Amino acid sequence: MFGAILGDIIGQPYEFDRSPKTKKFPLFCKNPRFTDDTVMTIAICDGILKAGIDADENTMKTAMITSMQLWGHKYPRAGYGGSFYRWLAREDTKPYGSWGNGSAMRVSSVGWFFDTLERTREVARWSAEVTHNHPEGVKGAESIAAVIWLARNGKTKAEIKDYVQREFGYDLSRTCDEIRPEYRHVESCQETCPEAITAFLEGEDFEDVIRTAVSLGGDCDTLTDIACALGEAFFGLPEELKAKCIEYTRADMHEVMKAFEEHQAA
Repeated sequence: MFGAILGDIIGQPYEFDRSPKTKKFPLFCKNPRFTDDTVMTIAICDGILKAGIDADENTMKTAMITSMQLWGHKYPRAGYGGSFYRWLAREDTKPYGSWGNGSAMRVSSVGWFFDTLERTREVARWSAEVTHNHPEGVKGAESIAAVIWLARNGKTKAEIKDYVQREFGYDLSRTCDEIRPEYRHVESCQETCPEAITAFLEGEDFEDVIRTAVSLGGDCDTLTDIACALGEAFFGLPEELKAKCIEYTRADMHEVMKAFEEHQAA
């Protein structure tokens, strides 16, 4: 989860096609800040903690909805997409059929909470369905949570790649060098998740995953959020970068991060 937040903060200056299209850039800009990606990552984690990891579908979804609206109201100017922003303000919290990459960027904690891949995918699906209930939106969340689970449980990159292609049908045949020249800002799961997974697969260590993801461009905060969530699960997170994650977020977020870590250590 910390990796996702770092990816959001580092990628934020380069979204809307402002990527340098190279790995050579300052890791942190002059005024680093988080976006809605971080807020909703925290919200999903907080919802799961409040529901309890053994909660049933209705309990878990209700807790996630409540948490997303709570955190959205705490940080109303974090950069939400129009449809999601309107959803945050509604009393009627029905999903709205989105295939946007928001379902994938907020799901990272799900990949860490559960003992089995089956439960991980189930809860990831629920986390998407409360808003992004289009099949592509659901697939995006499930795929990213699954890769995190596989990575933290010692699977090789080759095994992870094979699983993703087999289970989710994403095309992972292109290299980052092939993706980079024509890749532009797009906010769909189907044009963000494969690219983020590819950036992770090519990364040589956690920082290289960051730099590879940013170099692709696109919806850069979300792409880098997703890629770094995967990178953390596979490579681990350098302590100095984890400290930056704390430095550039808020005290109320730190409470959720602490609870998350305590749950992982239990």
